[in-house]
Amino acid sequence: MSSVEHLKLGLNTRFRFRCYKGIDCFTKCCSGIDIFLTPYDILRIKNRLNISSGEFLEKYTYTHIDEKSSYPFVMLRMLDDEKKSCPFVTPEGCTIYTDRPSNCRYYPVGQGILKRKEGESIIDDEFYFFIKEPHCLGFKENKEWTIEEWRKDQEASLYDEMNRDWKMFLLRIKTPGQTELDDKRQKMFYMASYDIDRLYRYIFQSRFLAVFEINEEEIERLKTDQIELMKFGFRYIKYILMIENTLKLRDGSLQS
Repeated sequence: MSSVEHLKLGLNTRFRFRCYKGIDCFTKCCSGIDIFLTPYDILRIKNRLNISSGEFLEKYTYTHIDEKSSYPFVMLRMLDDEKKSCPFVTPEGCTIYTDRPSNCRYYPVGQGILKRKEGESIIDDEFYFFIKEPHCLGFKENKEWTIEEWRKDQEASLYDEMNRDWKMFLLRIKTPGQTELDDKRQKMFYMASYDIDRLYRYIFQSRFLAVFEINEEEIERLKTDQIELMKFGFRYIKYILMIENTLKLRDGSLQS
């Protein structure tokens, strides 16, 4: 049995943990770390700050390019101070707490996926593990949870559901034989994943709707509902990466 398999925990695993203002380690977990941002993370935070996705990405993030696949992933840019502090954390706590990223919601629980073969199929097994850092005193508290209860309490389950279709792209980069993204597809992946306001302009201020056949009801949803727009972006990524034929070309659009 591998060490990862040995550490695999399920939704019914019980543990004790509590974090609150006043505990000696309060906010110590919010510095000196790498925080990976998902599309839904970015949507929630940029709306909380009342700025565009482009502004948020420029001011608060940097891009990490996966060496093997060339997929671009967005990371939160920490402050340039001694502790590499989160830009949204003060001594009083997190200033965007109700819209904090998924990684922060899960802490001190980690989430992972192992691939296993079952017959002719490849199954993705989701599992959990504990992140126990020397400075964290939360495990000494008496509040008891199951991992499933923790996920619901922290709204991590909502974030998982919102990002479910997008997370499949993360799994693909670990599949043997995956080719690198060329420059054009890399830029389209970035826009459709993270820059939702630019995606809106791309759909409604270019020839996009003249090329792809999208019904009027869906067009109206894309105009007014950012969640629908985000999920449409995931469909568009599947199309441009030729994972699935999720969009239909209009007749004659290729010729034009």
